[in-house]
Amino acid sequence: MGNENNTKFMKNSSIYIMNLNRNLRNAKSEVLVDFICSDPLGIMVVTNKVLLPSDLLIIENYVKNSENIDSS
Repeated sequence: MGNENNTKFMKNSSIYIMNLNRNLRNAKSEVLVDFICSDPLGIMVVTNKVLLPSDLLIIENYVKNSENIDSS
């Protein structure tokens, strides 16, 4: 994730945490996102438990489809 995308994403990180947790609950997951922080290589999503591949896919798809991410 580029620096510009990273900055845009972090501005609304609290909203994204709520939405991610809702998506994970809807999938009957026991995983919850605790916080999101900026990392030199992108963003880091910290959860309360180790993720299953299905949980990771939910988070990955949410971040990729975020309106603040320029995929080009």
